[in-house]
Amino acid sequence: MTPDPHTQPQFYDGIPLKRLLAWVVDMVLIAIICVLIVPFTAFTGIFFFPFLMLVVGFIYRCGTLAGGSATWGMRLMSMELRRSDDRPLDGGTAILHTLGYSISLAFPILQVISIVLMLTSERRQGLTDMALGTVALNRRR
Repeated sequence: MTPDPHTQPQFYDGIPLKRLLAWVVDMVLIAIICVLIVPFTAFTGIFFFPFLMLVVGFIYRCGTLAGGSATWGMRLMSMELRRSDDRPLDGGTAILHTLGYSISLAFPILQVISIVLMLTSERRQGLTDMALGTVALNRRR
């Protein structure tokens, strides 16, 4: 089981802000990777840059979540995602989490709901987290 927010609140302290900051770091990293890719597309990547960001972001998120249960931005913020059994994300869960995140970005109302849930739920879970039973925690030291 993941830590109880009532008996171990330190695992959830500051998580919404850390998630926001981690997201900003991840988006900057994804944009840099995409800018580095564009010359290898004979600069045609400029014309489909948003799609390139989507694809690179999906691969980046799946790879980093499956490889360490946290994106590089999350690692910088000393946090990680865990499954309901308190184990790190595996490849399948990382793909499903990234897919849920991508769907919520495609429908802004879902993203708003997710943000409200992160700010108000006791485990600071977003919509995708609730659907998958995952939770963002401060890393154990």
